[in-house]
Amino acid sequence: MEECIINSPVGFTKILGDINGISSVSVLNSEEKPTDIIPETLEDCVIQLNEYFEGTRKFFNLKLNPSGTDFQKKVWKLLEEIPYGKTTSYLELSKKYGDVKAIRAVANANGKNPLWIIVPCHRVIGSDGSLTGYAGGLHRKQWLLEHESPYKQQSLF
Repeated sequence: MEECIINSPVGFTKILGDINGISSVSVLNSEEKPTDIIPETLEDCVIQLNEYFEGTRKFFNLKLNPSGTDFQKKVWKLLEEIPYGKTTSYLELSKKYGDVKAIRAVANANGKNPLWIIVPCHRVIGSDGSLTGYAGGLHRKQWLLEHESPYKQQSLF
């Protein structure tokens, strides 16, 4: 397994993967030294993430290889279907899965998503429109949703 650390607008980001695909992209809650030489197997992921943060990429085209249960992987596939700039609720996600009663399990699988940003778990919000739990922190979730919003607001203060 190869790894690298890059700096992003919302914190240092750790990428893990090998020839079988990207297995993890996570935001770190500490300052790290960015990797000087990016392993070849991770170069495309780094390029695409940088393009996303620059606002020039809306879709990722990467070979993914996350570890998880079959249920989690099904939920993560549903997350990939949420369009850039759009949100959905945990309830809607569980309906798409085909079982409204699975809402807690769907939310739990969402929280265990190992592919931050690439599998857009940040696009899932509460049914009332609230920003609910996010492993990377709600401030990052808000930043990502504002970054993807077609309606850019200027700060008034």
